[in-house]
Amino acid sequence: MTRSLDPERGHLHPISSLVREAHAIFHAMGFELAEGPLLESEWYNFDALNVPKDHPARDMQDTFFIKDEPGYVLRTHTSPVQVRYMEAKRKAGTQPPYRVIVPGKVFRNEATDMTHEAEFFQIEGLAVGEDVSLAQLKGTLSRFFAELFKGASVEIRFRPSFFPFVEPGVEVDMRVVGESAPEKLRDKWIEMMGAGMVHPSVLENAGV
Repeated sequence: MTRSLDPERGHLHPISSLVREAHAIFHAMGFELAEGPLLESEWYNFDALNVPKDHPARDMQDTFFIKDEPGYVLRTHTSPVQVRYMEAKRKAGTQPPYRVIVPGKVFRNEATDMTHEAEFFQIEGLAVGEDVSLAQLKGTLSRFFAELFKGASVEIRFRPSFFPFVEPGVEVDMRVVGESAPEKLRDKWIEMMGAGMVHPSVLENAGV
């Protein structure tokens, strides 16, 4: 008689775990999830996002171009999914408001160091509607980080910045304060992301 053994269970990869947690937090705020292709056309990766032809991001040293597929690249950000998502909604007859998050792998042809890598993950959010404002964006991010850090006291700040696909654009910094914060993070401002209000040209390119 043989005795069956319970197989040892594996664990979620930390990135998979973080994506699931982020999805759960944003889902509670009314966001759905969308995904898109890793191999992307230059139209969706650059042109539709208001990135001009002479922008440095379109240089060979910053983007992986596909040798046998002219006009295609390994996507450099998850932002192309914004346009694909809005196009799909419009074709389905669904008008704004839209709320969606886009987690996924992206690629950059750049030197690697402690904070840069040729392949990494992003989580992007998109909200489109008449009542959307920078104040609402800040409130959404504040709630997200507070939930992510399990109710710790979280502060965020906006710094003016420029990205072709938003106007105005901001850099978002965050810090966790108080005794409950992890010691390595406590009271330290950390640059978390770029953000802003979707540029009118991007909305127009998506047909919104």
